[in-house]
Amino acid sequence: MIRGMGRYSADGQSEHQHKEPIHITSNDDTAAHDARAAITQLISHVKAEPGSFVWVDLVTPTQSELRLVTELFSLEPLDVEDAANVAQRAKFDLSEGEGFALLKTLSYDANSREVTTGQTSVFVGEWFAITVRFGSAGDLANVRERMSHSERLRIHGPLAVLYAVMDITVDSYLAVAEEVHEDMRVIEQDVFSMKPTVQTTKNIYQLKRENIAVSQSVSPLVNAAEKFANETDESIPKQLEPFFADIGAHILRVDDIVESTDNALLTMLMASTALQDLNQNTDMRKISAWVAIAAVPTLTAGIFGMNFENMPELKSDFGYPIVLIFMAVTCGLLFRGFKKSGWL
Repeated sequence: MIRGMGRYSADGQSEHQHKEPIHITSNDDTAAHDARAAITQLISHVKAEPGSFVWVDLVTPTQSELRLVTELFSLEPLDVEDAANVAQRAKFDLSEGEGFALLKTLSYDANSREVTTGQTSVFVGEWFAITVRFGSAGDLANVRERMSHSERLRIHGPLAVLYAVMDITVDSYLAVAEEVHEDMRVIEQDVFSMKPTVQTTKNIYQLKRENIAVSQSVSPLVNAAEKFANETDESIPKQLEPFFADIGAHILRVDDIVESTDNALLTMLMASTALQDLNQNTDMRKISAWVAIAAVPTLTAGIFGMNFENMPELKSDFGYPIVLIFMAVTCGLLFRGFKKSGWL
């Protein structure tokens, strides 16, 4: 659906049309004609007023909605195809103020320790910005509010929308990465309590999987982030370099947190497995020691339980207590030996 559309200008004025969402199911329905007329009107106003631009926001768009904006704004079909593919890898491609950025959006549920992934794509041109969103994460209400009230941003045109969307998205990366890292510290305490369980190992694996989701969202942007941070990306106008440098620094920080979390989780997974193996070996040694101790009275009773007439001490008055004392002393010596060796 088309969640919103509006005209923004550097003088602080903005014109919004169709604040109510528009859902187009086919190219011939009434909503399609209304949307086409509204967007065409915005485009004519923008072209008549240099320095202003159109921003159209689409959320989980239909093919009809994508075809409409592709036609009216002459978008690159391959980029539109990428924007419609929720499995597409994150990317950033900007040249001379025009380009396309595909960003993965993240949110984190601390109770279930699960990362929810969405997708936001941004098309920018000389006089327009188009955002295409999928998933529950990545609400742009705060960005629209920020654009409406910030002349400092609007003065930079459509690139300001790209910056604002990237800024709020990367901030969510940082928040999610830090929450995953904090949960890693909680699991770390369980691991090094020296009594990790199978559930502890499962928790490590689950958190490692969620950390991979963060990494897959951030790592494709690292090369661009390095250019942002060093202010060496020629596609970014000079006046916007400080804005994108801040984004670049945050992306690199998230990448460092993700890498350190992944290394720590891998170490904990190995430690947890090793400690569980050690505990199993300890249990097996205890079982073996008790079996060895129990074997003494079993063997002795088995020998003296045989029904032979000519056996030593069989008819002796002291035979029974002698055998009991022998079993007790032998078991005691074995217990002492196993105790000293750490088997019990």
